[in-house]
Amino acid sequence: MEREQLERLLGGGDDTSSAALAALRADASYIVWDGTTSPKSLATVYGRRLRHTLRRGIETSGLAQAVQRLDLYGRPVRLGQIRTADASWIFMLFLDEDSSTLVACTGVRQPQPDPPRPDAC
Repeated sequence: MEREQLERLLGGGDDTSSAALAALRADASYIVWDGTTSPKSLATVYGRRLRHTLRRGIETSGLAQAVQRLDLYGRPVRLGQIRTADASWIFMLFLDEDSSTLVACTGVRQPQPDPPRPDAC
């Protein structure tokens, strides 16, 4: 998928889609995988991730909404991913079968490695 096409899909959306669009425009890497999968199974998987992130205090964006949208969506979806240039966020994209519509978008902040300690060998 061309970057410009993905930018169009993310435009005019919610805060999470807008953040993913900003990351994409700031030279984030992205991929849209071939093939489709069941939105119900993804709703189950991402529902577990929602509970995990809440328990651990991990910052997310749009995760609860994405789970709800996937649970209600009745056709197969394609997956995509945007990783910010500084690797601080990963956005998961859920597209319709022909990649013409964004079904849902969620983001999760990635833990940053601790800087090396000066006394570490």
